[in-house]
Amino acid sequence: MMRGGMHWLLRGGKTLCVSPFCVMGIVNITPDSFYDGGAHNTPGSALRRCLRLLGQGAHILDLGAQSSRPGARELAPAEEQARLLPVLRGLREHPRSREATLSIDTYRSSTARMALEAGADIINDISACAFDPALLETLVEHKPGYVLMHCRGHPADMQADPRYTKVVDEVLCFFERELTRLCKAGLAERSIVLDPGIGFGKRLEDNIALLRAVPRLCRLGRPLLVGLSMKSLFGDLLGLAPARRGPATQIAAALLAAKGVSLHRVHNVAGALDALRLAQALIAEDDCGRWTPGV
Repeated sequence: MMRGGMHWLLRGGKTLCVSPFCVMGIVNITPDSFYDGGAHNTPGSALRRCLRLLGQGAHILDLGAQSSRPGARELAPAEEQARLLPVLRGLREHPRSREATLSIDTYRSSTARMALEAGADIINDISACAFDPALLETLVEHKPGYVLMHCRGHPADMQADPRYTKVVDEVLCFFERELTRLCKAGLAERSIVLDPGIGFGKRLEDNIALLRAVPRLCRLGRPLLVGLSMKSLFGDLLGLAPARRGPATQIAAALLAAKGVSLHRVHNVAGALDALRLAQALIAEDDCGRWTPGV
């Protein structure tokens, strides 16, 4: 794999520098979010959250209208789009968010196409184009930034009984295979970042093994995105309810940044930025762009 992984090529030739870190703020436009319980389920409340996250310093907003929590109900495409598009259009019309970098969390080709035509920059797809193979054609045509995520199964059943022999090796093989497939189809490698899919078709031990193996995943040469914010991993490890997982999320973000993670998908942007800035102040960056303990 080629290097130069600290820049991400987005729709329209826009380039986003993700070094030393980049924070993606989560905006769930759903009535059943595991964390906020649907607090941003209307266009007005979702837009206010977006502006609040941008004010906190979010580099990217990640808008999602289809819940991907385990057991989530699958929406009809029209329902997903009816939730999502008014918020996206409102952001592109608002003076404070007109130039914001916008990501759409969807695995549907029709939703991705409409969002990209309305001004989205990135498609964040949990399925690697597996749930809707037509998504690949949309990606090649519009050339957005793309989050290639590993997920075993569908949200409805992904946590039923996931099993791996060597989870890190299997995820590495998946990334290598799918990067090759996407690039052969016509999506530039510079447009792709990698997400190991923590909590998506994985047991606690699988999630921990992948997080420990971040340096191996980084050797593929593309930026790594990790979404750990408020997840059940912190409940399993520490016995924390969702509302009490904020400090653990921030500590994990700092530790993962030191291991090489560039992009952090979080609910609390201000807290994540504090943790990442502190980590940056205490850790030196070597000539290869990796963070190493300071002397």
